[in-house]
Amino acid sequence: MRISLPFVCLLFGLPTGVGAQTAPLPTKVGVVDIQGAIARTKEGRKAAAQLQIRWAPKSTDLQKKQSEISALTEQLKESSNTMSEENKNQLVQEIEQKTKILNRDTEDARMDFQQDSDKLLSEFGQRMMVVIDKYARDNGYAVILDISSQFNSQQTPVVYYAPADITDAIVPLYDKNWAATGPAASGAEGVAGVAPKPAEPAKE
Repeated sequence: MRISLPFVCLLFGLPTGVGAQTAPLPTKVGVVDIQGAIARTKEGRKAAAQLQIRWAPKSTDLQKKQSEISALTEQLKESSNTMSEENKNQLVQEIEQKTKILNRDTEDARMDFQQDSDKLLSEFGQRMMVVIDKYARDNGYAVILDISSQFNSQQTPVVYYAPADITDAIVPLYDKNWAATGPAASGAEGVAGVAPKPAEPAKE
């Protein structure tokens, strides 16, 4: 896949001009638990408390249904020897039906709760990223890694990086590496500091 130079420059925030002036680059690397930080902020604590209050009725309802199933299961266990086969089957079917409903309601509640939580994390996360970006720039950090990504589906732990322009270093290395071959080279690909392999003789 061919990637255009402007695309690479825009992707990494690099100047597009050749020979751009370089500046001393930051070298510090930091880590941050973004989810943990959000949970410890005043807004985060308030939002978590409100979320628990909002979901308390649903949690109570699920616990009630679980208690009903446990009571019926205990009844079946204690009366198994004295209960008629018909009543036993009816009780088993009731337990299975209530368990099926509980499992469905629990999964629905889990998904809805996760959506509410993700929405809050997204809202707070955007504001947290502004704070992290400013803190990293002000304190000379090159890279900030989010360690909370170990526990979520985030694809990369990198939440901040300092733009690094290596143009002035790459140009002379390129010239040195390819000076002997020139543009008429056979198209062999090389890396700065690695000489291209000579073409193999044609087989008869």
